[in-house]
Amino acid sequence: MRPIRAAMLGLVVLASAPAAATYRQAPWCAVYRGALDDTRWDCIYPTLESCVPFILGGTRGFCNPNPRYQGPEPQRHRRKH
Repeated sequence: MRPIRAAMLGLVVLASAPAAATYRQAPWCAVYRGALDDTRWDCIYPTLESCVPFILGGTRGFCNPNPRYQGPEPQRHRRKH
């Protein structure tokens, strides 16, 4: 029974890894001061409208376009012969 559980856990981890990587690099970032007076960039917001409520909720920061966001990969079109 343990090998089956290990295999299932491995599949869950592998299936969720690309989604987590994609989730962290969204087009908009909430930029605010952290607890240790460091600047935090939470780049998890797909739109400006989704970032604003976080800033208005009391973090006293601002929303900024993500300078590292590359956008979705272009889709390749296959030529039919």
